[in-house]
Amino acid sequence: MKNLKSLLHNNIDSILDDLYFPKVKFSIIPSKDPKFGDLSSNIALLLTKDLKKSPLDICEIFLKELSNKNLKPIAQITITKPGFINFKIKNSFLQSKITKILLEKDNYGKNSIGKGKTANVEFVSANPTGPLTIGHGRNAILGDSISSILEWSGYKVTREYYFNNAGRQMRMLGDSVKARYFEILGKDYKFPEDGYQGDYIKNIAKKIIKEHGKNLTVESSHFKKEAEHIIFNQIKKSLKKLKIHFDQFSNEKTFYENGDIENMLSKLTQKKLLYKKEGATWFKATALGKEQDRVYIKKSGEPTYRVPDTAYHKNKIDRGFDLIIDIFGTDHADAYPDVICALDALNLKTDHIKVLLYQFVTLIKNGKKYKMSTRKANFITIDELIQEVGPDVIRYFFIMRSMNTHLDFDLDLAKDQSDKNPVFYLQYAYARISSIIKRGNELGIKFNNNKNYNLLSHSRELELIKHMIKFPNIIENSLKTFEPQSLANYLQDLATRFHKFYAKCRVLTDDVDVSSARLDLILSVKYVMGNGLKILGISAPEKM
Repeated sequence: MKNLKSLLHNNIDSILDDLYFPKVKFSIIPSKDPKFGDLSSNIALLLTKDLKKSPLDICEIFLKELSNKNLKPIAQITITKPGFINFKIKNSFLQSKITKILLEKDNYGKNSIGKGKTANVEFVSANPTGPLTIGHGRNAILGDSISSILEWSGYKVTREYYFNNAGRQMRMLGDSVKARYFEILGKDYKFPEDGYQGDYIKNIAKKIIKEHGKNLTVESSHFKKEAEHIIFNQIKKSLKKLKIHFDQFSNEKTFYENGDIENMLSKLTQKKLLYKKEGATWFKATALGKEQDRVYIKKSGEPTYRVPDTAYHKNKIDRGFDLIIDIFGTDHADAYPDVICALDALNLKTDHIKVLLYQFVTLIKNGKKYKMSTRKANFITIDELIQEVGPDVIRYFFIMRSMNTHLDFDLDLAKDQSDKNPVFYLQYAYARISSIIKRGNELGIKFNNNKNYNLLSHSRELELIKHMIKFPNIIENSLKTFEPQSLANYLQDLATRFHKFYAKCRVLTDDVDVSSARLDLILSVKYVMGNGLKILGISAPEKM
């Protein structure tokens, strides 16, 4: 479809030049009403003011000029009010695309936009203070799906997890485990006011008793170390269940130990961008166009997250990635610009850093919102969710809405195993296709690169093909927007078109040629759907 749009675009551009018409930025988009054609251009509407002619009169001029062009894929060009030029694609052009899909198979839809380029995608990055929750799930699935879209487009991708196992949060974790340890042993120890609650803290304490005995002192380092070790291992196991792997884990403390943070602070001081005030060290963001300065180091001497985050991003820039993507919740909306600001002040290239912010998730259970709090341990873990609905449903539900919109995760719908559940609807279509193909093989019908595609002239058949040839465009658009949602929507539409086709067109008929051609058609659907599901990390079952 992209090549066809380019063909029409180039020919219209050529007419603008030939007739000395003003150059305008026009569009060629799918027609809103199929009865007018497949594609439509608004060029005439944009020229009416400059040419001082009505849009329909301008359409007539273009209609005459376009009829002299050798537009082989186009069957008909028409005009509709208030001034659109419409193009109907030849059936033969559509039918020929089945051959392309069947030749490219698992590679259909791939592009070379990122060939020879590298990308770093940082996502999840939850500190090891507790199990991954439903709140972390959206971050995880978005990051992994975006990474796959980049890989499908030729990028060499590094999936990276950044964490901090020091600071107040980790001290509070250690103190919480320590309190439960002594509580289990019947000894008096006050539970910290802002401590981490929940059974997982008690379980860690029990494991420490089992492995290190009952005689640990208050000063023991085992509480924090064991808690971190156990929780991080559980996080990695949870991610593995979701079919997510990481190429690199980066620890915040590395940048203190290797001198990166000290070096960065020194350079900012030299540029007179750090100053002391009220016992704290401040970053002079107002000197760089920001509305207010930011605390860099608190009165206590503890740095705010901006300090190590800036050093970490400098490290990623130094590693030479062509593209750097950070995936954060919207609570970072006011914070990440400070990091970019400091990097700019250090004269570092930052225009290849893309920060993607996603809205948070609300769990809907029995029709009601389920309130969650990580510190109070009132949450649904990813492991619990996997046990309830499985990884495929989780992966799809977390990307079926734009990351810019709040996501209601409907647990009842997610558990539904009927076609009301969009994941089962998709997988059922794939399984049905697989079953029909298997039956075709058993009947000995020859297919794959069949030459009778001219027999595929039913409107449902043509609609299927039209939708399939959009797949490469969908991948490119997903790459531009970093939105896996468009791919999820596309696959739903493909499944719907397949089911409508199947309701009207029997695949295995008494006519061997028709059966053979239709088997090729649904085999191409299987490749396209399989490729899309693979990118989204969702399994494609041969039977259900």
